[in-house]
Amino acid sequence: MDDTRRYGLLLLVSLVSLAVQGILGPSGGQQLLVTGLSGASLVLALRAAEFPSRLVAVAAAIALGVLALTAVRVTAGGMGEGVTRALNAALVAVGPPAVAIGVVRELRSSRQVRIQAVMGVLSLYMLIGMLFAFTYGAIDRFGGDPFFASGAAATVSRCLYFSFITLTTVGFGDFAARSDLGHTLAVFEALIGQVYLVTVVSLLVSNLGRPARRDPDGAG
Repeated sequence: MDDTRRYGLLLLVSLVSLAVQGILGPSGGQQLLVTGLSGASLVLALRAAEFPSRLVAVAAAIALGVLALTAVRVTAGGMGEGVTRALNAALVAVGPPAVAIGVVRELRSSRQVRIQAVMGVLSLYMLIGMLFAFTYGAIDRFGGDPFFASGAAATVSRCLYFSFITLTTVGFGDFAARSDLGHTLAVFEALIGQVYLVTVVSLLVSNLGRPARRDPDGAG
């Protein structure tokens, strides 16, 4: 893959997935599209991080398997929506650590902060938000009580909205988790979002294009 497109394509797919989940209404087609985009995010994250092609092929096979299970659920039933959301969460969960490894490799090899590293950390941020959104939806389906304290249905778009509002620490307050587990996950997501933005993202952006500092003796 062309180096200039490594993380750009992943970021684009993440943004498309965000739009699909937020705009399209609940339907079988939406579920298939969301699962397909989640699988694509997994494969692109591994490719962008330059993992071995064999591992990427295994990830692609797993993504296709999850998509097939989702298609079976949509057409024939027999599997709850909670399983689908949990599988999507599992697909997306591999993305952040893969991207983190890839960005570190990028920084070490180039010895400067390039635009690819910035797009990589932004992609990681998007994937974290979607991971928590899928997790909230799975908790709603598997738990006995609604996830939201208001009793509102935990649709894909509402879980996504709540996740990113929490991740960015905006906190409009129109939705809140009901259970202690939900509260705890929301706290962790808010901490991750706040610390990530003010440290990782701000540090890379402020050093964009600057060469790495070398030792006075020329070593390193």
